[in-house]
Amino acid sequence: MALSEKARQILNRQDLIEKRDLWFDRMEKLFRGENTGWNEKYVYGLNGIVSHIACDDTDARLRVENSLEALAAQYEALENETYFRPLCVEHPPFGVHFIDKLLGAEVYFYAGQWYNKYLNTPVGSLKVPVLENDPLWQDCMRVAEAFVETDVALPLFGLPTIASALNIAINLYGERILVAMIEEPEAAQADLNTINEVLCDIHAWYRKTVPQKQLQPVISWNRTQPPGYGQLCGCSTHLLSPYLYGEMVAPLDNRLLEVYSCGGLIHLCGSHTQHMEIFRNMPALKAVQLNDDAARDFKKYYEGLRSDQIIYLNPCEGMSVEQAMDICGGDRLVIAADLDAPVLKKN
Repeated sequence: MALSEKARQILNRQDLIEKRDLWFDRMEKLFRGENTGWNEKYVYGLNGIVSHIACDDTDARLRVENSLEALAAQYEALENETYFRPLCVEHPPFGVHFIDKLLGAEVYFYAGQWYNKYLNTPVGSLKVPVLENDPLWQDCMRVAEAFVETDVALPLFGLPTIASALNIAINLYGERILVAMIEEPEAAQADLNTINEVLCDIHAWYRKTVPQKQLQPVISWNRTQPPGYGQLCGCSTHLLSPYLYGEMVAPLDNRLLEVYSCGGLIHLCGSHTQHMEIFRNMPALKAVQLNDDAARDFKKYYEGLRSDQIIYLNPCEGMSVEQAMDICGGDRLVIAADLDAPVLKKN
């Protein structure tokens, strides 16, 4: 079905765009460290609405329009003064193994999620693929271009999982890459550099194709940042010593975030506090997103990061909204969830 005229009108409604942009303005002020209602007196929930674009071999324009049609039916979510509920479409081919597939890994679906088989090639032999000839990347380009061609100004467009050089290297090689970082550092660094080059190129293509006001990295509805900010997945950094991360990986992470005009965010979900000094000294790192074990370390991040680095907190057992508020009073904080109480005042 083509996008209905009703859905098109909803997704171009100026009043809804203004509501979205009001939230963006608040977030931009938060990132600039200005005293606003967002970061000084109140905590707001961030928990948007997402409609996934199908990952199949049907017409890209049709898949995008079907996703937008479903999203338009939920427009009332944005009519909200307490929570930021951005309306998002997201294209998630192969989940967290999207880049693995582009780099030649065998990716398969089992028991409800995607997996990949490790490469058998030696560490250090990875080559930059010719993306323009890859059917998966061709489809991703068609989907993004179809989104732009629909000419709807309200929805955000979430990227596939582009992850990070270390995450992808571990997907491709398993423990072999970790051993190689110690025993064959030149080979390991060569592959990490190759992966990061691919990641940066893909981000750069999306940046020049999708309007900045609508472009968001992965998990666009729950890690929403102001326009112009990027994102990478730092999950696997908990496996590294500060020395290995600082020498071999952090410069690549910073380079990836530099693809975006404003820098960006690192997603963390394990034990990463050994890298606090490195995070603090990464110029392009403007925010961290914490969940699970990382969320329970919220106090360490709040006290250990720069005063201009924002924290996105997914509350969990061991770090509730109330506990986080006791620690920071709402300063530099985005609660990436609905709040039990609509507004929590700063003590």
